[in-house]
Amino acid sequence: MALDLQKATQKPVISFILASSSPRRKKLLSDLIQDFYVKNAEVNELDVHPGGPKYLVLENAKLKCEEVAKLFPDFWVLGADTLVALGSKIFGKPRNLQEAKAILMQLSGKTHEVFTGVSLINISKDVNLNETISTSVTFRSLDDGIIDTYFSKVNPLDKAGAYGIQASSEMILDSYRGSLNNVIGLPTELLQQWFEKYDLI
Repeated sequence: MALDLQKATQKPVISFILASSSPRRKKLLSDLIQDFYVKNAEVNELDVHPGGPKYLVLENAKLKCEEVAKLFPDFWVLGADTLVALGSKIFGKPRNLQEAKAILMQLSGKTHEVFTGVSLINISKDVNLNETISTSVTFRSLDDGIIDTYFSKVNPLDKAGAYGIQASSEMILDSYRGSLNNVIGLPTELLQQWFEKYDLI
């Protein structure tokens, strides 16, 4: 079977695949592993889970990872899914700027949780690791002017919760508790532990 994937680097590639097309996840993973392929998983993600957002992101990460791992059973495959939750209300990627603004207005002046589920699978080695990491994020009080200016600097449409903590965050962010990289899209602290355990780094 031909390996028709996008290279992450021009160096010799090890047998590792990121099952996500997110440029932010690609960048975070490249800080841990130099050489890997990128293959977006073609799956129908779940919208709800009876266990709440913690389990929703975990199931979606597993779906993505398992789909790609079945195609390449000798490879290490990493899948991830991130969403923002304010209490029981879940925010994924907004459909348009109007919805993005409405999301930020709801998060204004409040503390919300960012959940990222991660799944690492290598079928041939019988490895299947799954975990959800949460980071608490507190926003400043926002108004229409602040949000419009923020959107002029950051595209909210490809980001869960309509914001990216890695860019112009001083405009909206008051504080956070936990992993910053988890908010961006990958809990690299956990991944480093996994990768060291299996001699991937």
